[in-house]
Amino acid sequence: MVKLIHTLADHGDDVNCCAFSFSLLATCSLDKTIRLYSLRDFTELPHSPLKFHTYAVHCCCFSPSGHILASCSTDGTTVLWNTENGQMLAVMEQPSGSPVRVCQFSPDSTCLASGAADGTVVLWNAQSYKLYRWRTRSSVFSVGIMWSGLPSQNLGCFSYPYLRSVDKSVIVYDTNTENILHTLTQHTRYVTTCAFAPNTLLLATGSMDKTVNIWQFDLETLCQARSTEDQLKQFTEDWSEEDVSTWLCAQDLKDLVGIFKMNNIDGKELLNLTKESLADDLKIESLGLRSKVLRKIEELRTKVKSLSSGIPDEFICPITRELMKDPVIASDGYSYEKEAMENWISKKKRTSPMTNLVLPSAVLTPNRTLKMAINRWLETHQK
Repeated sequence: MVKLIHTLADHGDDVNCCAFSFSLLATCSLDKTIRLYSLRDFTELPHSPLKFHTYAVHCCCFSPSGHILASCSTDGTTVLWNTENGQMLAVMEQPSGSPVRVCQFSPDSTCLASGAADGTVVLWNAQSYKLYRWRTRSSVFSVGIMWSGLPSQNLGCFSYPYLRSVDKSVIVYDTNTENILHTLTQHTRYVTTCAFAPNTLLLATGSMDKTVNIWQFDLETLCQARSTEDQLKQFTEDWSEEDVSTWLCAQDLKDLVGIFKMNNIDGKELLNLTKESLADDLKIESLGLRSKVLRKIEELRTKVKSLSSGIPDEFICPITRELMKDPVIASDGYSYEKEAMENWISKKKRTSPMTNLVLPSAVLTPNRTLKMAINRWLETHQK
């Protein structure tokens, strides 16, 4: 089952693209803007919309860590943005000057590819913002870019006509059986884009009706076809040094950026840091600061551990970060392990573990649907 849970209607013209990170949704439009929304409640971020492009914005995409957003436009530029504050990091001009139709980060965040309407494909260094190399193909309507998963210089390019769903619908298929799972028909004009969230049961669809619809899938659909797990396993471990720096700033640890860069701390190194290495190798003297860094790193480690175990993140309790046995729904709308949430509330923590807002009520409701889904998953995966 799938249901429409939210409609965004902030753009003033056709929506051309939408993209998810682990915490944000980005949309771009013929109205020359890019908009950013929180996945927590779909409110627009204070620094949104992002404005620079002088013509239609055709594509937007997040770096693997989600800390950087790229956008490209008919004006012939590809722009990099800091998603934390909306600051423009770089403007990269297509050598041919042709309208840029698509952009895509490499899996390791080191490179960004941009493809233009005249068939030119440019590979940029995503850290220095310098042109690495470019090539020309025959003139096409649009250019698609697909990274191979090998070193970042290896990418595939393919040409295709610009396509729209002219019947105004979105069709969701099971990739294993090729059966149609859902047909979504809420848009009133042609559908131009769609994107799945990497770590939640959400689908975003954009249209020439100027809206973006947010759809939520049930857990049964997740168990039938879980196609984003491989993408999730790249979380944190594949961060570049620049991604780590951006993460530090997001955690209010920007004073440590210089130290981490000096010691060449990338995503893999970040996960291996200990209290000893923070004190002895990185020379962080403040005990409170070391404790804060370790606490943030442990959150990342827990995330990676849950993903590598193959357990769907929706089955993990946000408090214990373990597989739930008796899930309950709290008044904040999130599900938790019953005992963990009861302990949380008994310690007079009347705030939500997820939002930090005051809980309207201490009532906990059994989440039987989630419990059944967990039991089915266990039967399938732990025989």
